[in-house]
Amino acid sequence: MGFSSTSVPVSRGGVHRVPRLVAHVALVVGAVIMIYPLVWMLSSSVKPAEEIFTDISLLPRHLTLANYLDGWSGLELPFGRYFLNSLLVCAGAIVGNLVGCSMAAYAFARLRFRFRNLWFALMMATIMLPSHVTLIPQYALFNSIGWTNSYLPLIVPKLLATESFFIFLIVQFIRGLPRELDDAAKIDGCGPPGIYWRIILPLLRPALVTTTIFTFIWTYNDFFSQLIYLSDSRLFTVPLALSLFLDMTGESAWGPMFAMSVLSLIPVLVFFVVFQRMIIEGISTSGLRS
Repeated sequence: MGFSSTSVPVSRGGVHRVPRLVAHVALVVGAVIMIYPLVWMLSSSVKPAEEIFTDISLLPRHLTLANYLDGWSGLELPFGRYFLNSLLVCAGAIVGNLVGCSMAAYAFARLRFRFRNLWFALMMATIMLPSHVTLIPQYALFNSIGWTNSYLPLIVPKLLATESFFIFLIVQFIRGLPRELDDAAKIDGCGPPGIYWRIILPLLRPALVTTTIFTFIWTYNDFFSQLIYLSDSRLFTVPLALSLFLDMTGESAWGPMFAMSVLSLIPVLVFFVVFQRMIIEGISTSGLRS
């Protein structure tokens, strides 16, 4: 007895389309989960206080902008003052990291000195050191010289190249630059400072842009360090100002806090969207060099 078999054609496109569809669905679900808290906060910022925790709908029944008005002028100072304080701290941290980290990276990548590899390894090891370990000694030091309740502890250490991540990022970029440029500059009479300033620094644009972007985002969102060193409410930055809406002994102003939280996201989002291409370019051209 013979058996007849029929072959069923299988579309290769259909086989490959299923995993791709599953991946897209998973990405969409993940995106919804990630963006839901932001949408809920935006919705709560335009709801009356009595509806924020009683109405689970993302569409407010009674739309109001009173939360934004109360949040902007409801604290001791207008909320714009706290934005200016944050921008001042971010600007100082950016300048400090650009100057300090680029100079340290140039020394590690180009200069020859004793125990260079050892010092570089120790510098890289500090990435694994939790900030809480050095918190008390640093606070005792800054308090002894009268720097607490000022922006100096948040800015001055950046000038001393304390951010190991950015040093490593820039070192990797400099190692990819041809040494013939240094040799040509030496023939023209440039020493190490001249080579750094005239040759290396202009070519570090992608790495420096990446350093600028991440420094701004990390400093702007920093709450812990600013909470430790700042006690005068007139010096508070945006993260500290948002905490003023929460009262442990009375009623918390949730609506104004959510409204100012929405506004506080705007500088970071604008900064990231404008420089997104440069972030990718800086990481791809710096972090993968050997």
